Amino acid sequence: MPKYILFGNYCENALEKRTPYRQDHLDGLQKQKDAGILITLGPTKDNTKVFGIYEAENSEKVKELIENDPYWKNGIWTDYEVKEWIQAF
Repeated sequence: MPKYILFGNYCENALEKRTPYRQDHLDGLQKQKDAGILITLGPTKDNTKVFGIYEAENSEKVKELIENDPYWKNGIWTDYEVKEWIQAF
């Protein structure tokens, strides 16, 4: 199955703004991980960017997961890009 990478940006003051949505966000990510779709996801240390790796049928499935995430729906993630990834090692 193809792998996809997510690059995205967080809003200003994301650490404070994410609080009401954090548990729903984490629960959704755990479901994706349990289903074998999400390989890894997390912020950069300065909490300005998000990076993730997914294994899915197509990029549309990954975009659907991102756009249904509470962080996207509530403006914590402000934009994103999904690219098919070729894992060399």
